[in-house]
Amino acid sequence: MSKTKVLIITYYWPPAGGPGVQRWLKFVKYLPKFDIDPIVYCPENPSYPIIDESLLAELPDNIKVIKQPISEPYRFANLLSKRNSKQISSGVIPKQKKQSLIQKLLLYVRGNFFIPDARKNWVKPSVHFLSDYIQKHAITTIITTGPPHSLHLIGLELKAKLGVKWLADFRDPWTTIGYHKALKLTQSSKEKHLQLESEVLNTADRIIVTSTNTQKEFESKTKRPISVITNGYDSHHIKKPAKDSAFTLAHIGSLLSERNPIQLWEALQELINEHEDFRSAFQLKLIGVTSDDVVSTMVNHGLKPYIQNFGYVNHETAIKHQMASQLLLMVEIDSEETKVIIPGKLFEYMASGTPIIAVGPEDSDVEKILKTTNTGQYFYYSEKERIKSQILSYFEAYKSDTLVVNAIGLEQYSRKALTKRLSEII
Repeated sequence: MSKTKVLIITYYWPPAGGPGVQRWLKFVKYLPKFDIDPIVYCPENPSYPIIDESLLAELPDNIKVIKQPISEPYRFANLLSKRNSKQISSGVIPKQKKQSLIQKLLLYVRGNFFIPDARKNWVKPSVHFLSDYIQKHAITTIITTGPPHSLHLIGLELKAKLGVKWLADFRDPWTTIGYHKALKLTQSSKEKHLQLESEVLNTADRIIVTSTNTQKEFESKTKRPISVITNGYDSHHIKKPAKDSAFTLAHIGSLLSERNPIQLWEALQELINEHEDFRSAFQLKLIGVTSDDVVSTMVNHGLKPYIQNFGYVNHETAIKHQMASQLLLMVEIDSEETKVIIPGKLFEYMASGTPIIAVGPEDSDVEKILKTTNTGQYFYYSEKERIKSQILSYFEAYKSDTLVVNAIGLEQYSRKALTKRLSEII
């Protein structure tokens, strides 16, 4: 029996780094095991803000990847300010009060001249190319994944033109995502985003989302079927390193300006001041892009001597840090919009065997997952005393060499199990 051909339209593909690439890299890895033949369509010359060459080694053998050129405005924005352009393209947006004139200009242009995003110019040439390719290769199903949500417009036009089955995968929401507020959108731009979002949600044959809160949001906007398929963790052959000798709290990934839990920094400052053994053992590891605002707040709370700032590291090194650290930190912006966000790294955190300290908004999907899997503790921004007490409890376990995780129900979040669910709706 021949396999079902599926065309996956994605912007992020190795050597792109960061969480955006891994979801479909892993789906593509396992889909052939479920009699599905994935064909990947991605840009030939993209402007990726993060590069991770190590992900090239994870590319499955014999997977067909087709590429077409893309024209992106970030190359021109680099002429104004390469650093600011790179930060904005990767989602690191300074607080409004601290934005320079160039940053304000870049945000305004990005928000109002490139709707839905800076990859919009790839839509028409992609539709032109793929219309012929899909018919020539007898492809009946396409999948678009965003952000960038402009890729859903490729699916929208191909659906209208060819009548193919179309699944729209939302790794993040569209109009309610946190950074929209920072893009200085005019009223007409806001309305345009809402219009395009509605067209996609009400035209795709099925919507795929990564969280139940996003599912609830979209159910108020469309009657199309919506499936929740979270991100997950994958097996790897990395040898488990020895645990850090210091009492290390590691944050892996981007720490944006608004991900700045002052109560956590206050709790750590108090623990350092009140407990000599904690003071001599504690280290705070920052692995990934960290906002200057966040670092400044940490320094103001006396944490500078305890910070190890590694910057961006490749995926393999990040996994080693996850396993070696004593605690892992996850922080999400404290807002209604961000309760739908489940960072992809959460599942790798959970599989690492390292306890998790998470700080974020109430009623978030992350809180529910941590509780049901018994892999960590979740706190709201205001809960300084609870945070302080839990870290001290973990520290006592660290001293007695009993700091362990007894996880339950992790298998449902394995990449293979998630791909099986995807195969059932294709």
